[in-house]
Amino acid sequence: MRKILITNDDGIDADGIVRLTQAAVKFGEVWVVAPLHQRSAASHSITLRKPIDIYPHDFPVPGVKAFSCGGTPADCVRVGSLAVMSEKPDILLSGINFGYNVATDIQYSATAGAAFEGAFQGFTSIALSEHLNGCHEVTDAYLDQMLEEYIDIKLGYGQILNINFPGCKLEDFKGISRDCKTSHDSFFHDGYKVIEELENGGLRYFVDGIHNEQAEEDTDFRAVIENRIAVGIVNNVG
Repeated sequence: MRKILITNDDGIDADGIVRLTQAAVKFGEVWVVAPLHQRSAASHSITLRKPIDIYPHDFPVPGVKAFSCGGTPADCVRVGSLAVMSEKPDILLSGINFGYNVATDIQYSATAGAAFEGAFQGFTSIALSEHLNGCHEVTDAYLDQMLEEYIDIKLGYGQILNINFPGCKLEDFKGISRDCKTSHDSFFHDGYKVIEELENGGLRYFVDGIHNEQAEEDTDFRAVIENRIAVGIVNNVG
C-alpha cells in the first residue's frame, strides 16, 4: 500500500487540506503533517536554529494519522518523512492551496516549497492549488481523476508536478491543459508604496501590485485564466 504524506501552507485546519486528504485516502495510507498556522509565501525555508514542535492533531478524516508542526511547510516534509512516519512516504501531496501557484509566484510558494523538499528527499511530490474565490466545483469534480492519473508519475531529481484548478463553475470549465510550461510573468507586477513616515528618517513600505492577466500561450498562467486545469512539471536546482 502506498504511504502518502500530506502537508500545506494554509495550516492544518484549512479546508483545502481536508478535501485533499478525503480524496487521498482512496489511494493509500495517509499521514498529515502540516503547519499549525498560516505559512504562505514561506517558499522553501527550513528551521535550523530552534526546535520544531510536533503534536498529534484531531483531523476530520477517519483513519488518518495527523500532526501539527510549529515549523514551515518544508519543515513538515522533513520532520514528517524523517522522524514522524515509520517509513519514508512514496508520495507527497502539498495543498490544496488557497490561491493559484503558477508562473513566477511558484518561487515564493510554500506549497511548492514543501513539494520541492519532498523531491529532494527522494519521493514523488505533487503541489495542488486552486483559485481563492471559494468556488470548488472544478476541483471537487476532477481531484480524484488528477490523483489517479498522476499519483504514480515518475519525475526527475528536483522536479515536482504542479496542478492548478480554476475557480469557475463547471459549466464554464474548458478542460485540462497538460504539459504546461511555467509562465515567466505573474498575476501582479509588484512595487512598493510608502504608508507611513517613521522617526529618524525611516519609511514604512507596503507591497503595491498591479493586477495582470497577460500570460503567454501554452503556460500554466494562461490555462487558469482561461478556466482550464493547468498541469505541468516544474524544475528546481539539480
